Formats: sequence, structure tokens, C-alpha cells
Amino acid sequence: MKNTIEKALQKQKQSKAAELEKAKSAEEIDVSRDVPVEAKSVLSSETSHSSSKGTTNPEDIQDDNNVKGQTSKTDNFGKTSKIASEEYGFNIDFERLDRNGHISLNGERKQINEEYREIKRKLLANAFGALSKTLHNPNIIMVTSSRPSEGKTFTATNLAMSIASEQDKTVLLVDADVLKPNVLRTLGLENRQGLMEYLKGDVEDVSDVLYSTNIDKLKIIPAGRSHHLSTELLASQKMHDTVDEFANRYPDRVVIFDTPPLIGINESAILANFAGQAVVVVEEGRAKMADIKLSVERLNPDMAIGFVVNKSVHNDTDGSGYYGYYYAERTN
Repeated sequence: MKNTIEKALQKQKQSKAAELEKAKSAEEIDVSRDVPVEAKSVLSSETSHSSSKGTTNPEDIQDDNNVKGQTSKTDNFGKTSKIASEEYGFNIDFERLDRNGHISLNGERKQINEEYREIKRKLLANAFGALSKTLHNPNIIMVTSSRPSEGKTFTATNLAMSIASEQDKTVLLVDADVLKPNVLRTLGLENRQGLMEYLKGDVEDVSDVLYSTNIDKLKIIPAGRSHHLSTELLASQKMHDTVDEFANRYPDRVVIFDTPPLIGINESAILANFAGQAVVVVEEGRAKMADIKLSVERLNPDMAIGFVVNKSVHNDTDGSGYYGYYYAERTN
């Protein structure tokens, strides 16, 4: 009996060992099937490198899906990309923007996000809704102000990023304030060639100054270097043709021009002829009604004109105040 039990136990152990070995082999086969050829080569190179030096440097492992000239798949805001900023064009620091009071691109639900959602809904309705048939270039929006330092660039960049989060829209942000460009500085980006270099003929094609970003649906054209003939360059046929291409080439595109202030600067009046919509940024407590009225007179009367009240003080439920943004359209 004792021998029989011992034999049974031994047989049971052998059976379990065989089952474990079989399961282990099946698991290895499944993993091998699930790993594509490219991934296998990466894994094998990592193994050999590790065995030779004892540690693995991730930069020494080349992923075939991320070779130079290609972009890896990312979400709308590109947070997980392995591509260097030079391949994207511009790499926007979302945490920096968050610290500086911009809309949050990290999923945080902030009051300013909700306010810009409300603003963009009205602009998108004008651009693609029933009113669009009555406007020239309704998808081209100029963002301006009466005087300097009222927050127009802050508004333009936030609008661009908010619209870029839409599922079915792309955004081109153009820094057309060629006298005092501020888009790149606001976004924490380095200066590069831009609109002025293209209009002067220093670069052959507008695509040479059109930069992708790590926000998947946002592209930027910087202002470039200021030029003493900027008014004439903006009024040129080349600029007209370029704007027409911007407006009509892609049906899902919204083009946002950050333009100079309207009072005392000729360039803004020229740019107003290209756009179907204007957003006039007004700083509460600072802007004068006479300035606002004069600004509107310098715009194309056929445009859809709205106003963003910047730094408007709201009372929260606990009685504290906070700065916000309020949009209203002109009434005739």
C-alpha cells in the first residue's frame, strides 16, 4: 500500500510538472505570435546589448516605427511622443502654459477651459453654420484689440488650442503682428523664420514656415523678422493668394490671425479685409468706449464681430472673485 501511494504521488508530481512545462511552452508561443517582427528585433538587440554591457541605454534601441521622418501615434496633445521637437517643429510645454494661466491641456477641468469652450462654440457656428454662407472667409478669424497689452495674443493662443481639441477641426495659428510678434514668446517657443520671410521670398513655399506642434491638430506660422515694408508685404497679391489657399484648401481648418492693435497701425486694417470674423479683446476697467468704437469702425462692416472681455471679474459661489473671459457679438 505504501509503495502504491508513493508511486501515485510520484506520478501526480510528474503529471503536474508536465502540465506546467506545457503551459509555459504555450505561453511562450503566444507571446512570440503577438510580437511583430520589428518588435522582436528590438527585443533581441536589447538583450544582446544588456548582456554585453550589463545595462541598457534606451537611446541605443531603435524602434522601426519611429525612424527619422516619421511620427509616432499620439493623442490630440501628443503627450507620449518619442519624437524630438525638431521633428514636430515646435514642442509646447503644457505645464508652463498651465502655470501661466492658459487653458489646461492635461485633462484638468478649469474655469478658463469652460469659458473658451463657450467662446469657440459661437465662432465655430459662424464659421461652419448657416451664417457662414453670408461671410467672406468665415473660417478665418482675426484676434485683435484697440490698444496694446489688452490680452489679444493670450486670447488667440487659447482659442487656437481650444479649437484644436475638437474632433473634426484643425487649426492654423498665424502670428500676423509683424511689428511686435508675441505668439512664440507666449507659448515659450524659440524664434524661427515665418510670414515675413515667405512674403519677401527668402523661402520658396509657405510650407517652409508652417510648423507642426505636439498638439496634433495645431500648426503655427510665426511672424518672422520685422520689415520696414510690412504694410506693403501684407497688402501684396502673394498674401491675398496665400490667405485664399488657407481659407479654401481644407474644409475643416480654422485659421486664427493674431493681428496688431487696431488704433494707429495700418497692418491691422489690411488684415481685416482677409478675415470673415473678428474678435476684439477688451480689458475690463482699462479700455475706453471711444477706443472700442473707433476700433470697430476700422473693421470690415461685413464681418462677424465679437468682443472678448478680458480679466472680467466674476463672483464665485463662495463670494471670492476671479478673472474670466466673456464673449459677446456686435448687435446692429
